[in-house]
Amino acid sequence: MTPESDRSPIRRFRGRLASPVSLWTAQHDGRPAGLTVSSMLVADGDPGYIVGVLDPLSDLWDALIASGAAAVALLDWSDYRLADQFGYVAPAPGGPFASARWRETEWGPVLQHATAWAGARLVGSPAELGWGKQVTLVVEHIEVAPDLDQPLIHRRGRYRRLAEQAGGATVPPAGGGGGGATI
Repeated sequence: MTPESDRSPIRRFRGRLASPVSLWTAQHDGRPAGLTVSSMLVADGDPGYIVGVLDPLSDLWDALIASGAAAVALLDWSDYRLADQFGYVAPAPGGPFASARWRETEWGPVLQHATAWAGARLVGSPAELGWGKQVTLVVEHIEVAPDLDQPLIHRRGRYRRLAEQAGGATVPPAGGGGGGATI
């Protein structure tokens, strides 16, 4: 691994952000493709959008461009091995899709145990953004179960998990008032 002092300043800055780990999948000509993605955002609205930065050399890229659709699932801490397999940094005997159970959807395969996922269609033209390509998806379908127990987070080159601390600080919602989230 490149020593931190030799990495680009932007990479070092980005590494300090905590990012959710998602699994983007698509299918074209009966062949599934997937990629672990942390460079993404979700824009609320009617409709909602998902914007991601993808590797244009990945199998997912080809399947997404050809099919025009993707399933985007948020991963749980227990999925860290699967995240590495779809990130092509860990062995995946039989391919990464052999490592889990899937259900077919019109947007792409979805993990059988996914607790939060969206089915979405590609809109607009991908644009170069850094080393990747920015894609915008319009959300057509959402399934969200009660909160993920341990969402998979990526920070400083490692997977992390959120942990509520006893007596942790709380932040009141905008506008003041009761309640708050433990941070």
